[in-house]
Amino acid sequence: MCTQIYEWTGNQWFASSSYVVLIKPLRIAAIVLIALLIRWLLHRAISRLATSTSRASMPALLKPLKEKVTVTAEEGTFIPERRRQRAEAIASVLRSFVSAVIFTMAALLVMGELGFNLAPLLASAGIVGVALGFGAQSLVKDLIAGLFMLLEDQYGVGDTVDLGEATGVVESVGLRITTVRDARGVLWYIRNGEIVRVGNKSQGWAMVVIDIPIGFVSSEEAVVVLKAAAETVAHDPDHETGFLEPPDVVGVEQLTVDGAVIRTIAKTTADSQIAIQRDLRRALTEALETTGMSERIAASRLPRSAVPPAWLGGPDNSAPPAAGPQQGGAT
Repeated sequence: MCTQIYEWTGNQWFASSSYVVLIKPLRIAAIVLIALLIRWLLHRAISRLATSTSRASMPALLKPLKEKVTVTAEEGTFIPERRRQRAEAIASVLRSFVSAVIFTMAALLVMGELGFNLAPLLASAGIVGVALGFGAQSLVKDLIAGLFMLLEDQYGVGDTVDLGEATGVVESVGLRITTVRDARGVLWYIRNGEIVRVGNKSQGWAMVVIDIPIGFVSSEEAVVVLKAAAETVAHDPDHETGFLEPPDVVGVEQLTVDGAVIRTIAKTTADSQIAIQRDLRRALTEALETTGMSERIAASRLPRSAVPPAWLGGPDNSAPPAAGPQQGGAT
C-alpha cells in the first residue's frame, strides 16, 4: 500500500504515513461495522426466538413442564400471554448481555489498533473483576437468582405468591429486585438472592379446603346437608368455569374434645379460588342454619349441669330428712 501510494503521489512522507492515515482508520471502521452487524444479527435471532417461543402453537417438547401437566377448565387450551411476557423479559436480558460482550471486544480491538498494550489492561481488568466479585457477592447472587427465576418461570407480574416474609401480589419482577404488595397495601422490595422458597398460588389449579366443626351431632346427617349445599354452589352459573371437579364432602377429618370436624374440598382454577371459597363457606353455613343443625351443634357443646346424686339432700350436700311415721302404718 505504501509503495502504491508513493507511485501515485510521489510523496515519500505521505506514503510512509499512509498506514496510520488510511489503513488504521479503515480497520477501526471495519471493526465497528462488523461489531454492529454481529450485534444486529444476534438481536434479530434472539427476537425471533422469543416470538416463536411465545406462540400458542409451540411444540409440546419446548413447553414448560407445568404447561404439560396443568389441567385447565377446557382441556388443551391455555393463554400464551404469560409465556410471551417471560420470553420478552429473557430476550431483553440476552440482548443486553450480547451488546455488552460485543462492544467490549470491539473496544479492545480498537485500542489494539491504536497501539495500546492490552496485556497490562487485561491483567488490571482481571484484578478489578476479582475485587468486584468479592465485594459485590450479594449483587452477583441477586442477578444470578433473578436470571434463573426468569428462565424457570417461578412467578410473574400479577401472581399471588408466598415468599416467606411477604405474601401478596407481584407488581414487578427484575433481575435484582422483586416487588410484592401484601393484603394491607404494603409494598415489599425483596432481593432475588434472599428468596429461598416460593409458593405460587396463581399457577395451575387450586384447592379449596373448608373444615366445619359439628359438635356431637350425627356426622352422617351433617354430611348429607353439606353435600347438598356444595352441589348448589357447583351448579351456580357464576362458578361454572371455576370448578375443575365437583366439590366433595370427604367426611370426618378429625375428632376433638368439642366433637367431630367435617371437611369439604373443591378443585378450582387459581383465579376463582377465593370467590368460590367464600361462596362455598357461606352456603355451608346457611345450610346448617336452615336445617336447624346449628342450634343442635351449639347445644351439644354446652357443658352438662352437675346433677347431685339421689343420696344427697340437695345442692349443699346436706343429709336427707329423716323418714317420719306414715299415717295408718307402723312406725
